[in-house]
Amino acid sequence: MKTRIYFLAGLLAASLAFQGCHKKLDVELDSSITANSMWESENDAIAAMYGTYNKFRQSFATAYIFWGEYRSGLWGPGLATNATYSDAFSNELNSSHTHANWSNLYTTINDCNLILKYTPGIEFTNESEKNRVMANALFIRAFSYYWIGRIWGDAPVLLNGYESGQQEDLYPSREPASVVFEQVRADLEQAYSLMPANAIDRNLASKAAISMLRADYYLWMAKVRDGGTPALDLAKQSVDEVINDGNYSLMGSFDNVFGSELNQEIIFAWSFIMDEYTGGYPSDFLVPSQYISAEYIENPIKVGSHQQWIFLTDDYKEFLSSDDRDTRTEVSFQTFFDEPKNSTFQWINKYAGNWENQTRIFDADIVVYRYADALLMSAEIENALGNAAVALNRLNEVAGRAYGASDIYSPGLSQQALDQAILDERMKEFVAEGKIWWDLIRFGAVFDEVPSLASRESEKNVLLWPVHNSSINTNPNIKQTEGY
Repeated sequence: MKTRIYFLAGLLAASLAFQGCHKKLDVELDSSITANSMWESENDAIAAMYGTYNKFRQSFATAYIFWGEYRSGLWGPGLATNATYSDAFSNELNSSHTHANWSNLYTTINDCNLILKYTPGIEFTNESEKNRVMANALFIRAFSYYWIGRIWGDAPVLLNGYESGQQEDLYPSREPASVVFEQVRADLEQAYSLMPANAIDRNLASKAAISMLRADYYLWMAKVRDGGTPALDLAKQSVDEVINDGNYSLMGSFDNVFGSELNQEIIFAWSFIMDEYTGGYPSDFLVPSQYISAEYIENPIKVGSHQQWIFLTDDYKEFLSSDDRDTRTEVSFQTFFDEPKNSTFQWINKYAGNWENQTRIFDADIVVYRYADALLMSAEIENALGNAAVALNRLNEVAGRAYGASDIYSPGLSQQALDQAILDERMKEFVAEGKIWWDLIRFGAVFDEVPSLASRESEKNVLLWPVHNSSINTNPNIKQTEGY
C-alpha cells in the first residue's frame, strides 16, 4: 500500500523516517505505518525510537553548522565556494536558501509525536523501558523546537502525529516564539522526569543529555529572552547535575576527544555509521585528491570526497594559533605546503572519518554536548550570577588541558573581562562543532564580532532566518519572517 500525504503547510510530516522518503512538499510512504500495521508491541515502539534518531541525525547532518556557525564571520571560501555558503558568510540570506527550509525538522517532530501518541497504549515488560522510549522522543522534540525557536523565532507548534492527508490542522500558523520556547521547556521537564537514571547512552538521550539541553535552554532564556536570575538558577541546577555526574569527565588530551568515539567526555553525540548516513558538513572541509601530490595524500593532507567548499578565515586561524602552547590548534586545523604542486593546503581534522580503500568514509560521530561544554557553560552561568571564583575555576579547568598549565586566567578579572575570556575559550574549544553563532548572540557580541553584521542592529530580525518559499507558497497561513 502506498499513501501520499500532502502537507500544504510546507511542513513534512512523515510517519517514521526509516520507512519513508520525501521531496520538498510531499512525503511518499511505502508500507505506510499506521495504527493498524504498527504500534502493537514494545519492539515496535523501540524500533520507532531508533528510526527517529536516524531522521534526527539526517536533519542536522549538514544544516547543523549552517545554523550554528557559518554566520559567525569565522568561515569563508575554501578552494571554491558557491552561494549556498557565501550567503551565510555574508549574512545575506534569502527565502530560497536550502537551509531556510524547516521541513526536515518538522518531519522529525512528527515522528516524535507518533511515538508519544501510541507508546502509552502499548504494554511493556518493563515500565522503565516505556519511559525511556517516551523520554527520548521528548528530548528529540525539545531539541528540534529549541533550534526552530532560535533559527526562525515564530513557528508552528505541532503536537499531533500526522498520518493522513485528511487530518485537521494541515494549515498551521506560526505561533509566537514564546509559545515555541514554552513547548521546549515542557518537553524537557517531562523528558527528565521520565528518563530512567540508569540510562547512560551517549548517542541516545540520558539524564545528563537532557540536563545539558536544559542548561543550554535556560541559559538562552536568561540572557536572550529576558528570563533573568530565575532562568540562570535553573541553568545552574541543570549543568551542576552533569558536572557532578561521575560518568563524565575531561579527556586527558584534547586530541583524544576526537580520536575515540563515545568516550568519557561525550555526553551526547550523533553516531554516524557506514551505509546509514555518510557525508554531512565535514565532507566540505577536506581537500580533493586531484589537487595534491600523490605522496602527500593522507600523509599528512586529509583527502575529501568532493570540492573543499569552506574554510576558516585568516583572522580566525590567526586567533586559533595565537598561543603556541594551545594543543587544540592542530586538532582543529592543519596547513601544509605541497612543494611539487607549489600550493598550500589546509583542512579540518575534526570529524574526518576514515580513509579506506582510497575512499573517504564520513562516519565520525558529531559531538553535540561534551564535558568541556558543561564546564564552560557553568563558567558563563556562574559569572552571570556574580560567582567569579567558581567561574574562574571552571574556565581554568578547560584552559589548563588546552595549554598544559594551571591558572591560565588569574583572579581579579572584571565580570566583562571574564565573559570575554569564556567566549574566547569557547571559540577555540568548539571549532566546527556548531556552537559559536549561538555563543556570540548569548554574550551580546554578535554585532561587534561579525563583520557582515556591523551597524545592522536596527534591521528587523537580522539574526533570524527567512522561511523557505515552499512553506509560504503552499500554506497561506505561513507568513514570511518580518524583515525578509
